[in-house]
Amino acid sequence: MKKISALLIALAMLLLFQVGSVFAESKMEGVINDVIGTPYSYTGTTTKGFDCSGFTMYVYGKLGVSIPHASRSQAQLGKKIAKADLIAGDLVFFNTTGKGISHVGIYVGDGKFAHASSSKGVTISALGDSYYSKRYVTARRVMSPQTYEKYADEPSDEPGDGDSD
Repeated sequence: MKKISALLIALAMLLLFQVGSVFAESKMEGVINDVIGTPYSYTGTTTKGFDCSGFTMYVYGKLGVSIPHASRSQAQLGKKIAKADLIAGDLVFFNTTGKGISHVGIYVGDGKFAHASSSKGVTISALGDSYYSKRYVTARRVMSPQTYEKYADEPSDEPGDGDSD
């Protein structure tokens, strides 16, 4: 009986902490979470379907940052960032075709990135997954420190983005 009680308490605490993290969600995380599961669509830039660069363009656009719709063009923006220095909001680039940069995602922290996968739609994957780790090319920081603090770091103050009102 003690084991069951301890298990139930542990489960309740786990749920409590997960709910707590929802309330501290940044605006960037909210935008990404809203489109998780959106299907892949070649050249797609809307919630009806995204390709990889259309997804990053959409998320950044919701944060007031305009970027082009092509992973190779996006890889020329901002400042080059070492993999060890990634922060949420940085763009991460991959060579999935053998012909240079061909895939982009948004680093979300904890070694993970959000992207529009041709097989899964908008999803979150680990940079350490064998497929992506072998194909990783570079990362770029496109957001200014002020934009990062406003949208990617701080909890959102937007109605419906985790507010308890």
